[in-house]
Amino acid sequence: MVAALSALAHEHRLAAYRLLVEAGPAGIAAGDIAEKLGLVPSSFTFHVQALRNAGLISQRRASRHVIYAADFTAMNTLVGFLVENCCGQGISICGPACDPARPSAKQKAIRAKAESA
Repeated sequence: MVAALSALAHEHRLAAYRLLVEAGPAGIAAGDIAEKLGLVPSSFTFHVQALRNAGLISQRRASRHVIYAADFTAMNTLVGFLVENCCGQGISICGPACDPARPSAKQKAIRAKAESA
């Protein structure tokens, strides 16, 4: 848990992770993430490796592209840990964990764009 929280404690890594969560299981190409965040490739690689080392994202190749995607199991484990340990004992005011199977309208638009690329 400490590694995941530490990885998310940086502005660029949190922004990259947020994009990946919004994109859903389909993920986003590395170059698209770097461009959206305004990061040079070496800086982007440094930040994305911290997220991978923390187990928060996965990586796969699609032709010449490297596609990164959020690991929703890891994210839900982290959210569960925070709810259990930070919301208080016996208090159920914290919402449920993320369910990537039910995408929002924004996630649907991002997925459609990624699939058409």
